[in-house]
Amino acid sequence: MKAYIFPGQGSQFSGMGRDLYEQYPGAKALFHQADALLGFNLSQIMFAGSDEELKQTSVTQPAIFLHSVAMAAVAPDFKPEMVAGHSLGEFSALVANKVLAFEDALLLVSKRAQAMQKACEANPSAMAAILGLEDSVVEEICAQIEEVVVAANYNCPGQLVISGSNQGVALACEQLKAAGAKRALPLPVGGAFHSPLMQPAEAELAEAIQNTRFNAAICPVYQNVDAKPYTDPEQIKQNLIKQLTAPVRWTQTVQNMIADGATLFVECGPGKVLQGLVKKINKEAEVSSAL
Repeated sequence: MKAYIFPGQGSQFSGMGRDLYEQYPGAKALFHQADALLGFNLSQIMFAGSDEELKQTSVTQPAIFLHSVAMAAVAPDFKPEMVAGHSLGEFSALVANKVLAFEDALLLVSKRAQAMQKACEANPSAMAAILGLEDSVVEEICAQIEEVVVAANYNCPGQLVISGSNQGVALACEQLKAAGAKRALPLPVGGAFHSPLMQPAEAELAEAIQNTRFNAAICPVYQNVDAKPYTDPEQIKQNLIKQLTAPVRWTQTVQNMIADGATLFVECGPGKVLQGLVKKINKEAEVSSAL
């Protein structure tokens, strides 16, 4: 069974999407539509913007979403039997399984990015990747720290991202290294995604999600909040609202998809980050890019 997977923030690079734009009329039409809907020239920033410009959350998220959806739109034999996305990638997955229309999803992604950027500016915060420790050890140490710091992304066994206040993340990194972590790497992101510090952004996004039409799914989406498959629009909506403050359970998602029959994971989007994570979660799994 073929599972389509969609990346989140961090996969961006200068020049992203230019090949899609130049080679596929269907992709070019989506780029033009996105520029018009957003009211700024996202395409040009993707094709020629600096790394600094592309790192802005309000640009990064729509750029990765657009690249992913355009790739899925022109991929040969695109017939998803199950889909999942990592964080932001969940919105791309929901376009792929027809729950969201492209325009509605793009506007939600833009709203999400702006709300997250605002929350980051109000609460200076950070994320760090912890390598080489059991998840339970990371969770236990974070729970003992009085500052805000939580497990945010369960990426693969031995790689868990933590998220919280600057002080909380710094303290956790120190203690986790002392507990045997191979590395504790600060991540180049705007702030503490998937943590309680995103509460103001979640409230803002919830209103936009409630006012957006969600359709019945053509195949299950395995959602970040609990790694389980959903097709009901109302349940999908509620899970998507919780996603900003809840951890991304990617390890569990991939394991559940394999248990439910996934044999090939096809990544739609810039880069190959998710293919690498899938192989670390299950080395027997087959992976490929959509193009």
